[in-house]
Amino acid sequence: MNTRELAVELLMSVEKEEGFSSDLIRDTLNKYDYLDRRDKAFLKRLTEGCIEKQLYLDFILNQYSNTPVRKMKPFIHVLLRSGVYQILFMDQVPDRAAINEAVKLAGRRNFSNLKGFVNGVLRSVSTANANHTLPAPSRENLTEYLSVTHSVPAWLVEKWRQDLGDEMTEQMLLAFEEPQPVTIRLREFMTVEECEEVLSLMRKQGVEVKRHSYLPYAYCLTNLEGVHRLAGYQQGLFAVQDISSMLCVEAAGIREGDFVLDVCAAPGGKACLAADKTGKNGRVLARDVSDLKLSAVEENAGRLQIDWLSVQLFNAVEYDESMEGKADVVLADLPCSGLGILGKKQDIRYHVTPESLLELQSLQRQILDVAVRYVKPGGALIYSTCTIDPLENEDNRDYIIRELGLEPESIEPYLPEQLRRESTKDGYIQLLPGQDASDGFFISRFRKPVLDVH
Repeated sequence: MNTRELAVELLMSVEKEEGFSSDLIRDTLNKYDYLDRRDKAFLKRLTEGCIEKQLYLDFILNQYSNTPVRKMKPFIHVLLRSGVYQILFMDQVPDRAAINEAVKLAGRRNFSNLKGFVNGVLRSVSTANANHTLPAPSRENLTEYLSVTHSVPAWLVEKWRQDLGDEMTEQMLLAFEEPQPVTIRLREFMTVEECEEVLSLMRKQGVEVKRHSYLPYAYCLTNLEGVHRLAGYQQGLFAVQDISSMLCVEAAGIREGDFVLDVCAAPGGKACLAADKTGKNGRVLARDVSDLKLSAVEENAGRLQIDWLSVQLFNAVEYDESMEGKADVVLADLPCSGLGILGKKQDIRYHVTPESLLELQSLQRQILDVAVRYVKPGGALIYSTCTIDPLENEDNRDYIIRELGLEPESIEPYLPEQLRRESTKDGYIQLLPGQDASDGFFISRFRKPVLDVH
């Protein structure tokens, strides 16, 4: 099976919703680790590109195919998408190679009767020489224009225009298409010299290393094949973690000796950073709903040698009486729509619906109803999501204050100066790609009142 065929197989799995594309691509690259580095890069670029540009590719196909994409056989549809993507976006691939390989693949997969169709459509796209008709970028037509050019469903574009305004929506869509670096945090117990030594070894491995402007221990890495082979990884000298996730833990204001409960912990980035903050005299309990999710937390904690972090299988919507009023800090980074991480999980955009947003808000509130009970009087709750949706963010913040009796508390003391804004005084921040150097992420901090017994 060559790389193009492997890519089409992967894309078919994504179409069948057999998993997130990022997970499927990672697993495939691990399975075929023996492939040449260039082949692996080609496979990753082609599959990620086809998913990211899916609506755009279908719009182009509909201009040159007598059969609308909705009526195509699934394999042929995916095969044509991959061919169009190579023609339009992969300059290093000759058009004739993309076309010929697609035709051959159609034949190998028992679609010999459609080889002429595949050849004709792709040759028409190539001959047009990128002079394709796109929706006009007029204000009256802006939603369709942005939807097609950035391959985001029209209802989402329209929603963001209403929530964020036209300018911010366009900035965010552009930011989602930027290359996504790998973000790591060096362990805080390391000396300056030890940090420099690890970073120097990474650079010798060909990795580009750049310090993140928000936190002194955060770095962005590019030009790397995988983190497992990096200097310092096996020794637990760094953890892979998004900057927004680090900021979330910073906002918790965790002190040495604290007991921290993370109610939805997988894959464990926040719990591990929280454990570094509590030190060995503290305790972190990381919970999640499945053994598979918890195995990721255990793997991270084990590599980082954090033996004061324990994991527990527990459904966050259920109430645990034994935890009533016990935690100094409760981390509630809850299941959400994931609309803030479209740059990393491109296929999320095709699965979210207006109805699913309401269902998620309901689930989040069920979890919050019990999570607040675990916070000790005077303790803190951090509610966060990796989305940019007010239903899941600001509306739930209001719910925590109005219905659950917690008090918002400023997060300004915990954030870098460049992130301080009007909302941070009120205890929350909505991070937006294109505006902030991070994913789309919501962080809010609350204090549980100490009851006056007099």
